[in-house]
Amino acid sequence: MEGKILAVGDSAVSVQLGSEISLDVNQKVRKLFINLTEKPLDGVVEMVPTYAALMIHYRPDKILFRQMKEEIEERFRKLEDSQQTVQEGGRIVKEIPICYDRDLALDLEACAEFEHISVEEFIRIHSGHEYYCYMLGVAPGHPYMARFDEPFHFKRRESPRVRISGGSVVAQLNQSNLIPFDQPCGWNIVGATPLTICDYKKEDPFLVHAGDWIKYVPVDRKEYDRIKEEDQKGTYRVKTYEKRAV
Repeated sequence: MEGKILAVGDSAVSVQLGSEISLDVNQKVRKLFINLTEKPLDGVVEMVPTYAALMIHYRPDKILFRQMKEEIEERFRKLEDSQQTVQEGGRIVKEIPICYDRDLALDLEACAEFEHISVEEFIRIHSGHEYYCYMLGVAPGHPYMARFDEPFHFKRRESPRVRISGGSVVAQLNQSNLIPFDQPCGWNIVGATPLTICDYKKEDPFLVHAGDWIKYVPVDRKEYDRIKEEDQKGTYRVKTYEKRAV
């Protein structure tokens, strides 16, 4: 097995499967996560997938570290031998509406200027490609997502904001995240979605999960307000479809 299995205290292990942020490394994390979800290991109580590692919390009264390490190595060895892909035949894409109106996109013009392009071209690039969700982190339901084409060059703001609104769409380089709650943030605000990103009243509270593919769909302010009203009533349904591999 490539990578390392490290003890984290006396009740967790970190399975580190790479040292870079890449789709290939994250797919290894996803494969192991899915395997342990579909075929649970006795004693495991929670798993947290990240960019390049899988944190596994377990009960030491049910399974020892040595046993956990041996089982994970064996599981991963079989996954590597099988050459099974995470999403055979295609990938599931969710369409997320986003409004780029100036009052919702406080940094849009500055980011476009930094890239030496028009606002319209910025929107085309930002919404023209699918984003892969590597992981959830920082806040519940906060997806860390990236596209693999036409990366921007701007990075975080020099001065983070103490508070930005939940629903904001933020960006830097080739990444673009959804902010689930009002919270501090140092990324650039380039738009907003009318959808609720984390709602604990639902059985599944998260709009986006690790491993999802997302497509931003530009909407005007009228459509933004309409979707927001439907979302608050619980009647809006996110368009989801399978995109077959060519």
